[in-house]
Amino acid sequence: MDEYTSSGQVWELVCPRLPQEVGRARRWTRDILSDHPAVEDAALIVTELGANAVRHTAGNVFRLTISRAGQVVTLTVTDTGPSSTSPHITLPDVSATRGRGLSIVAILAAELSVTHHTGGCTVTVRLPHKPPEAPEEDS
Repeated sequence: MDEYTSSGQVWELVCPRLPQEVGRARRWTRDILSDHPAVEDAALIVTELGANAVRHTAGNVFRLTISRAGQVVTLTVTDTGPSSTSPHITLPDVSATRGRGLSIVAILAAELSVTHHTGGCTVTVRLPHKPPEAPEEDS
């Protein structure tokens, strides 16, 4: 019977394309991954990708999917609208106040991919496995 069971879990959240929904997606991610050592990295990645979906696309919603199999976590953000730009890593001027989001995501990720599809794009990030931090010993 084991061949029909899976140790993986998948969660999905569909958010209206509103700025306040990025915060909801971040909190949801923290709740789901609360016991994972990379929970804060995941929350930051979701914040960046969600903000990009809200800021740079014209769709009505963005979809966040979290897949977890043990300590392996994959985050996927899909936007549902056309955009005049494509997600890409930039090197903005030092004084620029925008343009670093996908670079930050790339640094935190073990893998990063962007897939274009009819009516939008999907950004998928696999987090690196981080072993739990050992508790500090009292001296």
